[in-house]
Amino acid sequence: MMEYKFLLLKFYPFFEHWTNIESTAEAMFYQEFWDQYENISLQTNKGIEFLEKYCNFIQDRLTIEKEYASKLRRLAKNYQPKKKEEEDNEFSSCQAFRNVLKEVNDLAGQREVVAESLEQRIAQGIQVLSKTLRDERKRCLNEGTSLQQTLTAQLGALERAKRNYEKAFRESEKAVENYKKADMDLNLSRAEVERYKNIMTAKIQQSDDAKNEYANQLQKTNNLQQQHYSVLLPAVFNRLQELDEKRTGGIREFIIGTADVESAVAPIIARCMEGIVKAGESINEKEDSFKVIERYQSGFTPPTDIPFDDLSKQNPDSSQDSRVLSSHFTVKGTISTRVKKRPAIFSFFGSNKEDFSDLPPSQRRKKLQAKISELQHKLNQEVATRDGLMKMKMVYESNSSLGNPMTVEGQLNESEHKTEKLRMDLKKFQGYLESANQIPLASNSPQASRNHIQNGHHRTSRHSNGSAEDHNDEGEDHPDDGGSLSSSASPESGLGTSHTSLPGSGQGSANENAIGEDGYDDTESEVLQPLGTCRALYPFEATSEGSIPMNEGEELQVIEIDQGDGWTRVRRANPISGWDEGFVPTSYIECTLYA
Repeated sequence: MMEYKFLLLKFYPFFEHWTNIESTAEAMFYQEFWDQYENISLQTNKGIEFLEKYCNFIQDRLTIEKEYASKLRRLAKNYQPKKKEEEDNEFSSCQAFRNVLKEVNDLAGQREVVAESLEQRIAQGIQVLSKTLRDERKRCLNEGTSLQQTLTAQLGALERAKRNYEKAFRESEKAVENYKKADMDLNLSRAEVERYKNIMTAKIQQSDDAKNEYANQLQKTNNLQQQHYSVLLPAVFNRLQELDEKRTGGIREFIIGTADVESAVAPIIARCMEGIVKAGESINEKEDSFKVIERYQSGFTPPTDIPFDDLSKQNPDSSQDSRVLSSHFTVKGTISTRVKKRPAIFSFFGSNKEDFSDLPPSQRRKKLQAKISELQHKLNQEVATRDGLMKMKMVYESNSSLGNPMTVEGQLNESEHKTEKLRMDLKKFQGYLESANQIPLASNSPQASRNHIQNGHHRTSRHSNGSAEDHNDEGEDHPDDGGSLSSSASPESGLGTSHTSLPGSGQGSANENAIGEDGYDDTESEVLQPLGTCRALYPFEATSEGSIPMNEGEELQVIEIDQGDGWTRVRRANPISGWDEGFVPTSYIECTLYA
């Protein structure tokens, strides 16, 4: 009992005031319920069952709170940005969303606090109170039952004493009557009369004794009954009332306690809401738009105006011969094969090269600057580490008791090696950046991208007889008289493109394109030898510069195969301009290449 009372006082100090009750007034009140003992015992049992029902409600609620908190945490975790989304995290909307996820995670923590408080302060308190009330009720009922049994036993003794008295009284009356008859009978001797007299005297004495016993039992019963209904049973009712009031007051305090639990976390939840509002207000649409521009700004200049091609000023015979020659693969002459770099014309700015040379100029400079900043930061850290090791070595040399200087010698050498490597990498990327700053901006149209050559540096010199001779600083192979293939590819050109061109005659036909020292074709009239044919599987609408439309089932010439970017260069006959060339999706055509 003392243990339960201690727990009650630990969880609920408000139970203390229930121990003081005015007994006199309540005793008079309880006398009115002297015959309602069973109903009152049932009422207290229903009250405790209601308390346990409320405890089940709290248990279910804290379970929901735990599940809600767990699902909130899982939700925030599932929507955390992945590493592959780090590029998008710089936008204010993404940063705001990360802050919202942080606040949601904090909200989950507050719901966990609510569940824990409900379990420790409310549910456990109800369980302790319920057990205490049941034990107290059991003791009260046992005491009431004992009192009732005592009263019943006394009533039984009174009933037996009354029956004994009645029996002894009747027997005494009969003995008196027999004695009177014997005394009047002259035929009886005096000895027999004396016997009847002795019997009468004994019966009268037994009757008096039984009467006295009955009187004593009656007085005892009346006293016990009065004590039972005025003192003993009211005391039991008093304890049952105290028990029920504890239960009722406990429910009141528990309900208020659940509200206090919510109120305790309300300020923190309010701050979480303020954090969500602040995160929303931090979104800057103009700043995000500027970051998009910065990310995808290539640095290329827009394509220049397309010149007007005046067919009337061309040599009809030369144009006719050029078209005829380019349409027959079996025409005798020297066939030259030129490897030209064709970048992916529809790709995002991603790089797989150390110097980011495959990126547009603007993006390349940004990547190089970021790399230089990263290397500079690492170099500063490594220099600080080296300085610390040197100071430690000097301290050890000055005082050998602190340590052996040779223990840091290996670390110092490793730091020197890392520092030197970082300096070399920093110098290398600074050279890349200086080179990138000197590169002129070029057109980023598909047509210009096809003809742009970053490395290799083809040079064409025009002879007096009108023929063109190609030179290559990297060692270009030249065609021989037997019609061998000549090719040239840049070492860092990535995906190269091989196509065949048919010159007019000999080496360096006038129909072959001349390429200037800046790496761009001087003309777009180069005639490429067809590598095969293709048939359009699906219709295609040309929506960008450098591509041409085609109809389903249309037959076209393949003049440049797919180099891994998903596009194939084709050509079709045009009765007006002679030929139309451009790129089509490789997946839209079925190719048949020549042997």
